[in-house]
Amino acid sequence: MAFIENVLEVPSYGWKTQDGQLSKPTVTQLFSEYLRRINIFASRKNWLPFFSWFCTLSLLPFAILFIFMEIRDFNVWYLLLGFIYGMIFMGSHGTIWYHRYGTHQAYRFSNNFWRFFTANLVIKLVPEELYIVSHHVHHSLSDEPGDPYNAEAGFLYCFLADANHQPIAKNLTEEEYAKAAAMLSHTGVKANSYQQYLKWGSIASPVRTMVATFANWAFWLTVFYAIGGLYLTAALLAGAFVWGLGVRTFNYEGHGKGENKQVVGHDYNTKDKSINQLWPGIVAGEWHNNHHLYPASARSGFLPWQIDFAWYYIRTLKFIGGVSSCRDAKQQFLEDYRKPYLEEMKQMKNVQPKPVVVPAKA
Repeated sequence: MAFIENVLEVPSYGWKTQDGQLSKPTVTQLFSEYLRRINIFASRKNWLPFFSWFCTLSLLPFAILFIFMEIRDFNVWYLLLGFIYGMIFMGSHGTIWYHRYGTHQAYRFSNNFWRFFTANLVIKLVPEELYIVSHHVHHSLSDEPGDPYNAEAGFLYCFLADANHQPIAKNLTEEEYAKAAAMLSHTGVKANSYQQYLKWGSIASPVRTMVATFANWAFWLTVFYAIGGLYLTAALLAGAFVWGLGVRTFNYEGHGKGENKQVVGHDYNTKDKSINQLWPGIVAGEWHNNHHLYPASARSGFLPWQIDFAWYYIRTLKFIGGVSSCRDAKQQFLEDYRKPYLEEMKQMKNVQPKPVVVPAKA
């Protein structure tokens, strides 16, 4: 079995059926697997998915508080700020840090300061390990059995994937573990030794991960409160909470909910079910079909109307010296896909239909 097919922990219902088809678990099976995977009392090796959900759900009280504040004293500006922070800031940061840098290394930082700055640009909810390793698998097995968030298996299959499908396997050999750890080496995450991995079941150290996350939280909560008090803090954290839940649905939506919803002239990658969606594209630069076409590109918004805030951030850092190099596949996309398509449409338009000759009646 290839390393990429072996690096993630196989769920109890398996990746595929005996005849090689995608295993589609029931709702009961999915929740049973979820509860087993986050049970830190059953095994300390479950700490990472537990911590991921703990971080997200810790924001729920702030979301509830914000709702009560808005009901009592409605303020459209705080509502707008929460929306912008959750959708654009958190969304674009996910694209910038976890997606284009963490997984695909589409650009390089000039030094560790800018890497640290970018990693902590927003409040931290997602452990790098859960995202990056599994996303490599996703691209290798996109929409196939073994894809950790295969949309064909349904909404919950994707929504619970960070617990059910994204943690690394607990029985990797030392050589396999070294390969998995290398996927995170550029992010600044210090990897456990192989002996520590066997103890904790993860690449990342639980102590270092929690300390770094809580330090990030302490900084941002202090900043939010200093700027706008409890109301602003609740608004921004409510936005982050919505993003923390919504991002778990992205690949389900981004792969057509398991159906082929690609549009000719809009989605050029036909090797999987990825689609370019207007909303994730505008708020986070996630033009997903473009990304699957050129995953190593630091830009995914190739056409004039495809806004890409993640790319704007990367280009700004490049301009001021924070990024030393980045890959941009826009020109290649235009030459290989867009121009041939437009030329084909032009030729079809210029083809004159032959007149239909109706024979005269005798």
